Amino acid sequence: MQNSVTYNYAGARVLVTGGTSGIGYGIAQAFAEAGATVMITGTRSGPQDYKDIDLAAFEYRQLRLQDTDAILALAASLDGLDILVNNAGASMPAGDEWTHEGFEESVRVNLLSAFHMARACLDHLSNSTLSGGASVIGIASLTSFFANEMVPGYGAAKAGIAQMAKSMGLTWARHGIRANAIAAGLTDTRMTGFMKDIPEMNQPIIDRTPLQRWGQPADIAGAALYLCSEQASFVTGQTLIVDGGYTLGV
Repeated sequence: MQNSVTYNYAGARVLVTGGTSGIGYGIAQAFAEAGATVMITGTRSGPQDYKDIDLAAFEYRQLRLQDTDAILALAASLDGLDILVNNAGASMPAGDEWTHEGFEESVRVNLLSAFHMARACLDHLSNSTLSGGASVIGIASLTSFFANEMVPGYGAAKAGIAQMAKSMGLTWARHGIRANAIAAGLTDTRMTGFMKDIPEMNQPIIDRTPLQRWGQPADIAGAALYLCSEQASFVTGQTLIVDGGYTLGV
């Protein structure tokens, strides 16, 4: 007999930034399938501009993470919110992260935008009546813990996502809001999928991962469903590592 875990998010209002592909799409899809009303953001003008993916289940808003005014306006336009998933981000959004501009842009896209969105949604989340409390989820990374010489800005930002979950968990508990992060391991998405086709890149990953596979967006989505649920109502300020055991090795 196969065991399955199901969640009921009927009536919940969820915002997933960067929900048009990869981990974000997987999370948005999981909440929608669990009954939530889900809004996603993307960089293109409308859902019709995404020819390779079905976004019909979601409300869509265009958003550039670098545009703080647009973030504030989006938050102000919401009727209410129970769950915020700060997923959107990019590696090397302005090229070389060892330049002043490249480092700053990566931190702006991957960390500052997440703070601005969460802070702008604070009042909505404070008014949530979701069982277990409102939630903010940040998508962290293995670079929250390990250095990568190519992306110092991205790594600093993702470490910041994990630390910000602690600060928000401590400070926003008084508002009935829980904040947690998910440190996603190497996940099979459009951004990383090319690595699987290069044996010199793929095999070391598999060799170090005890579960001997790449993660799937559904693996990260399952963690998000749990962390936002009533079953996790006593969990806040934590970073849940979902990496198949990759961080257990040396």
